[in-house]
Amino acid sequence: MSHLVRCTAALAILATCTAQAADWSDTSLSYRYGTRFAEPFNNNDITKNIVNLSHVSGYKYGKNFFSLDFLMSSELDPSAAGSNSGAHEAYLVYRHTLDFGKITGKDLAFGPVRGVGFTAGFDANSKTDAGYNSKKRMLVAGPTLMLNVPGFLDVSLLALWESNAPYNTFTNQATPRYAYKTHAMLTGAWGIPFNIGIPLSFEGYANFITAKGTNEFGGGTSPETNIDMQVMYDISEAVGTPKNTFKVGIEYQYWKNKFGNPDRNNPGATAKTPMVRAEYHF
Repeated sequence: MSHLVRCTAALAILATCTAQAADWSDTSLSYRYGTRFAEPFNNNDITKNIVNLSHVSGYKYGKNFFSLDFLMSSELDPSAAGSNSGAHEAYLVYRHTLDFGKITGKDLAFGPVRGVGFTAGFDANSKTDAGYNSKKRMLVAGPTLMLNVPGFLDVSLLALWESNAPYNTFTNQATPRYAYKTHAMLTGAWGIPFNIGIPLSFEGYANFITAKGTNEFGGGTSPETNIDMQVMYDISEAVGTPKNTFKVGIEYQYWKNKFGNPDRNNPGATAKTPMVRAEYHF
């Protein structure tokens, strides 16, 4: 677990340093909980507690975003063959978006689009579980449109370069790092405030990912749909703190063909997961 602690500390330091150089920034700690998580080749509804550190900031030429999830599963997603304890996972996402309008000093808005940019970044994870023990590494890059809505709505078309190096504790078999076929992702991320007598926001992301060729074991992969959205209530004023300090809400994730695993005869490969969520922003 020490590598997770070091990673979290490093990201916290990075968030502080980035905030000092940024025009604006928002860093948050959050917690979410659900009892109907799913994992491929596991037919159980899995309970997970998830702690997250996120940071987003804007500077002269664009913006940065990173998110670190620490996911703690119930024993129905065991940490190893024969274990009575649940799996642990750390999942890191980093994205950097350059705004071409800010770089050139020109207004590139058209129709519903307020800006055009280019996004690059990476995903990385480490999980201790019985059957796969994921060590995902993925680079991403592609164009981004920033739409003219209250709050933000960014839509990107990204190329994905992904690899993994699984380890099966049932067989004690390690698989050398394997690179999937370069594939594409159409992704949107949004945060849109609205008010119905109380301050709310509609937030989330949607990823539509093409198949990535054959997997490490020679099987085919399937296109993925991963939609994660939440409605959050800003309770800051009610508890006597500045706006956007404390939020609570409900979240729902729909993930079909999770990690590219076909859900035909594999019900765990599609997740339909309601959650509760709480956030502290600083």
